Amino acid sequence: MTTREITSEAELRELIGTPMPRAAAKDRRTLHERDREWLAASPFCLIATAGADGTCDVSPKGDPPGFALVLDDTTIAIPERPGNRRADGYRNVLANPHVGLIFLIPGRTDTLRINGRARLISDAPWFADMEVKGHRPVLAVEVAIEQIFYHCAKAFLRSELWQPETWQPDVLPTRARLIKEVEAPAESLADLERHYGPAYLETLYR
Repeated sequence: MTTREITSEAELRELIGTPMPRAAAKDRRTLHERDREWLAASPFCLIATAGADGTCDVSPKGDPPGFALVLDDTTIAIPERPGNRRADGYRNVLANPHVGLIFLIPGRTDTLRINGRARLISDAPWFADMEVKGHRPVLAVEVAIEQIFYHCAKAFLRSELWQPETWQPDVLPTRARLIKEVEAPAESLADLERHYGPAYLETLYR
């Protein structure tokens, strides 16, 4: 059997069909009150970016529920916390401001999606509203909304993502052992286990 590649939208549509009218027309450009409530309840999102050359990145962002700050009906901001300092997504934003975001609420099988144009902000009056445990964000991603809509539940239902009886966190080695085996750092496994042990929680905001 040969591999058949899809190379045009016409071929794609022939294969998967066209969206139902309600799905095709559901995107909006401004926040509804229910969107604000969703953002206030969401502790986690994924931010997708692409560089000028088309290379892509998806970065997870998480904080207490409501961490995505609503600035007005068409603008939100997401704080940055201390991390690995790679800044892959942020370097992409500097070259190409288009971003896609998916906001999750644990246990919910639908998601809120926002697409728009981003810019990096190093300080603003609203940074005070993003403080967690006395720590201001080191920067924030401000997103001008161009498209917002709710995404259906099928992917979460198929994967049984929120069903605890399907969870297998120990199917792979610990974070420390994965790093030691895959990345081969100079640190010993014991040092890595200590780093990613209980003390790791103390580094979340510093």
